[in-house]
Amino acid sequence: MSAVERRAGRATMVIYNSYDPRVFREAHRRILARAGPLALAYDLNLATLGFPFPEDLRLPTEVAGWVASSTSIGEDGSYLKELAARGRFQGFPYPSKGLPPQLGTPVLTTCDPDPRKSIELKQIVSLLENGQSVCLLFGAGPKGVPKEVREMAKNHLDITFGGHSLETCTALGAVAGALAHALRRV
Repeated sequence: MSAVERRAGRATMVIYNSYDPRVFREAHRRILARAGPLALAYDLNLATLGFPFPEDLRLPTEVAGWVASSTSIGEDGSYLKELAARGRFQGFPYPSKGLPPQLGTPVLTTCDPDPRKSIELKQIVSLLENGQSVCLLFGAGPKGVPKEVREMAKNHLDITFGGHSLETCTALGAVAGALAHALRRV
């Protein structure tokens, strides 16, 4: 049995929309099409905060199907659809009083961690292996997450070796891959 199979905690990649809060744009579609395969490949959940999905799409499977219908990324969106079919893709409104608690301990991924909140990847692995779920928060867009959301995060993780800013999809891949590798411990 692998470390991934033994752990009871679940890691969720949560993407905060810093783009237009009213109009679903190509940037939204691309980030979801890229994050879906990462979540599926590395046994993570995926959630969105404040994404302006069309109101007639109520279920995550409907959102995934809609995104998949217009992308060639991630096997034409099939990975995102599979993730949603497994119940591992969710959408939430912008947080007002805190991040959704069912997603676990909130950890902001940032190149500028607050030293008082800084956490290392090995500590996240320990949380997961001990049954604690973790919400890995990523800001989508040039502004990242607003100050109030930054403060909602219990911990801050810099996945680079020294404060290097990564584009959102690059950061998603770096965190997902590093976490999966650390959990695997071959």
